[in-house]
Amino acid sequence: MAYYSFTSIAIHALISIPLLLNLSCLFHNLNLAAAAKHGRSKAYASHHHHHHRGNHNHPDPASASDDSNPKLHRAFLALQAWKRVIYSDPYNFTSTWVGPSVCNYKGVFCAPSLDDPKIQVVAGIDLNKGDIAGFVPEELGLLSDLSLIHLNSNRFCGILPQSMANLTLLYELDLSNNRFVGPFPTVVLSLPTLKYLDLRYNEFEGPLSPQLFQKKLDAIFVNNNRFTNVLPATLGGSSASVLVVANNNFGGCLPPSIVSFADTLEELLLINTNLSGCLPQEIGFLYKLRVLDVSYNKLVGPIPYSMAGLSHLEQLNLAHNSMTGIVPDGVCCLPNLANFTFSYNYFCEEEGICQNLTSKGIAFDDRRNCLPEKPYQRSQKECNATLEHPVDCFEHPCDGGFGGGAAAFAPTIAAVPAATPRSSPFSTAAPSYT
Repeated sequence: MAYYSFTSIAIHALISIPLLLNLSCLFHNLNLAAAAKHGRSKAYASHHHHHHRGNHNHPDPASASDDSNPKLHRAFLALQAWKRVIYSDPYNFTSTWVGPSVCNYKGVFCAPSLDDPKIQVVAGIDLNKGDIAGFVPEELGLLSDLSLIHLNSNRFCGILPQSMANLTLLYELDLSNNRFVGPFPTVVLSLPTLKYLDLRYNEFEGPLSPQLFQKKLDAIFVNNNRFTNVLPATLGGSSASVLVVANNNFGGCLPPSIVSFADTLEELLLINTNLSGCLPQEIGFLYKLRVLDVSYNKLVGPIPYSMAGLSHLEQLNLAHNSMTGIVPDGVCCLPNLANFTFSYNYFCEEEGICQNLTSKGIAFDDRRNCLPEKPYQRSQKECNATLEHPVDCFEHPCDGGFGGGAAAFAPTIAAVPAATPRSSPFSTAAPSYT
């Protein structure tokens, strides 16, 4: 789950969506609207375990028979329905989707059924990097034995079907780098065994469902969409180790309830989310944090002294905000800190070892602050305009938005994790979160 490999990745301009694709997605969504008017799961572990005991690509001919295996028959119906709404498949993923032997289809993985290990079921679909254009049909709900769906880097569009609620064994859902639209797909919250959710780089919009942060997920990626509103005030119940919500337009403050993630959270990326106010003291109680990036926001006030307790922290990025005060020695002395970026703020003093981070082998960037005798700092006029109006984070923790500071420097899209395809557990490569 390395993070600062991310910063070396340039953010490329998004490819414009062809007019035909836009119109097709629009008509698909209108049709869906019209139609509306008339355990870490044992399932996943069992599928994965049994797969390695048998050959999932060459099931028993009897297992593939429509009469003897109704589950594969339903899978055949679902996959044929899906093939019919795919209108571009440049790498011919679906060219093998012919006939009833669905376990031989490219990108389709079978494993012994949990109900009856003597028969095969479709347990996984992996179409990563297929550049496939089309929709996800209602018939997907027929694939009730799926434990994973990986659709990274395609051109699927439209909204997700409500029939996905039937996928009660689904463990991993990766829809990143597509063109899905609509409000947050609440259907995913009904999936009882889901642990990994990746919706990044799509066109979802509106508020995030508060229930997202109450679900026992291991990893949540919702960055680079069009989500708005504020982060829910109550962020309780999640067991996520990775939370990436960057490049959305939330606004508001980071709620103190972020402390609810203390026992699990290792990576928190809130880049370019229009956050304002002060960082809450509770941020320092996320004792497992290794990566914290709140850059390109409108944060004000000082660095919380509680952050001196983040002993596992390796990467800290506070750049492009309007934060003020002292860069505390307790943060600079963190034992695992390797990269500390606090440029483009209004810090006026570096405490103790912070004045010479190079001596600790820490990569740092302190440009464009108000640090005396340091190069590449703001002008006295710039500094005075902000420092003459200090924010009291104890009295008004959610105040902010003064000055011009951060907004003048914030890019349209800031550097965030690239949507690397989630590896399939049906392959020999071990899966990883990023």
